[in-house]
Amino acid sequence: MAKQRKNTKKEKQQDKPVTLGDLLNEQLAAQLKNKKQELKEQEEAKLKAEEERKREERRQREKNKSFEELLNENSMNWKDFK
Repeated sequence: MAKQRKNTKKEKQQDKPVTLGDLLNEQLAAQLKNKKQELKEQEEAKLKAEEERKREERRQREKNKSFEELLNENSMNWKDFK
C-alpha cells in the first residue's frame, strides 16, 4: 500500500501543466518581468502628468472667471441680504 501511495504522488507531480516560465530560460523571464515593471512605471507617470495638467487647467479656468460667474456659482441667496 505504501508503494501505491508513493506512485500516485509522483504521477500528480508529473501531471502538473507546463507553464511559460518552465519553457523560458530564467534570464529571459527576468528581462520580461523588468520590462513589465518599467511599462507599469511609465504608465503611472503618464497618468500622474495628465492629472497634474487637468488640475492646472481647472486652476487657470477658476482664476479667469468673471465676478458674475463667481456670483452665479455661489449657493447663497444674495437677495436675502438686501
